[in-house]
Amino acid sequence: MKRGQKWTLGVAIAGAVLGAAWLAVAWWLPTDEELAARLAAEAGKRLGVKVTIGSAHWALLPRPTVVLNDIRSRQAQPVVIGQLTAHLKARTLLDRKPVFERIEIDGAVFPGSSMRAFRGTPDAGEPDAGEGVLLERFEFRNLTWVSHSGIAVIYDGEIEFDAHWRPRHAELRRPGISPPFTLTLKRDGDADRWQMRIQVGGGTAHGNVALNSAAGGALHLSGRLAPHDIEVASALNAFNRRSPVGGKGSGQTVLSADGKMVGELAESLHTRTVFSVNPATILRVDLEKAISTLGTEHDGQTALQELTGQMDTQNTDKGMRVTYTGLKARAGERTATGEATLYHRQIEASGTLHLVAGGIGVPFTASGPVEKPKVSVAPGAFAAATIGKAVQPGTGTGTGTGADTGIVARIGATLSRIFKSDEQQPDATAPVAAKEN
Repeated sequence: MKRGQKWTLGVAIAGAVLGAAWLAVAWWLPTDEELAARLAAEAGKRLGVKVTIGSAHWALLPRPTVVLNDIRSRQAQPVVIGQLTAHLKARTLLDRKPVFERIEIDGAVFPGSSMRAFRGTPDAGEPDAGEGVLLERFEFRNLTWVSHSGIAVIYDGEIEFDAHWRPRHAELRRPGISPPFTLTLKRDGDADRWQMRIQVGGGTAHGNVALNSAAGGALHLSGRLAPHDIEVASALNAFNRRSPVGGKGSGQTVLSADGKMVGELAESLHTRTVFSVNPATILRVDLEKAISTLGTEHDGQTALQELTGQMDTQNTDKGMRVTYTGLKARAGERTATGEATLYHRQIEASGTLHLVAGGIGVPFTASGPVEKPKVSVAPGAFAAATIGKAVQPGTGTGTGTGADTGIVARIGATLSRIFKSDEQQPDATAPVAAKEN
């Protein structure tokens, strides 16, 4: 056989093989409509929630790609993905074990109140490729997370995966925010440890996190961060939340979470931060005005020389609860202690204000919307504290002894009963019930 004939025959054979392969692929790959229906059914099976897909398109050349548009969950507040583009590795298609080189999401809305329904079927679990990788890189743009209280926050980011869905490198950003927010994870070799670096509120919170496996597939996440020079109000504003306090804070944070899947870890995440803010400002509340007017007026701010305490955050199936304990504040001679809880944009706080060092405290409470809480002060307690200030050594006629303190306390209690009695005084025009014999 001549050389030219050999080449012609080789090309013909190669063409026949490729043609057969193409026919085989075309035989088991569906039409666009069939693909949309199949993927919607499979997603609904795995997630436990019905899913619809507006349209789908696939192509083998120049590389295998699937594009899905208008993906929606059938819920009162649907999860919506505007466009999802998946790039597959060609050599994995014929084995019918596709590996995704990259998946991109552009324009999505994830309501937190709807995500809990994504429990899936008991046997679905999270897909795993053993020691291999099913997805090498995940990118998302304009992804809106809506909290349980209705706060919407937009994120951009990307994740590079190792086997068993372990992130090799990940970054999360808030587009258009100044000062910027970025969270970066970098894996420590092949260990289940990551360096975490956070920039937020003009400061940093760097540290490390680790993931430990236990019997039965349980996972435990733990870590430590060191917040440094973070402007508190700016940091919360980066997530469209209003802070009750302003000033630069630093401290130490410990975090932990438990679950069998990533979603369960996120839902159970707990953080505990021991912090100090020096100087600090209580925003939207003038405590001195609130005390002097018995809570009838409190608009303004309260400047503090220092504020210390502990902040705990706990993710729940209905949103994040933030609890402050051991709060201590100082402004000149005035000091205050207290605690507070923030949940669903509502605040419940209580504390005691000391007008002078060693003086009698004035109890106060604050409750209602974080934007405009209602402050209440016990009138008798305020009067007692004012008298207590007058009898402090060097400022009044008192001697500052324990007896004086007891006298002042009794005066305050008496005044409190008087104020209470006045509040409960019956209307003079109201009929008076006859006494029983």
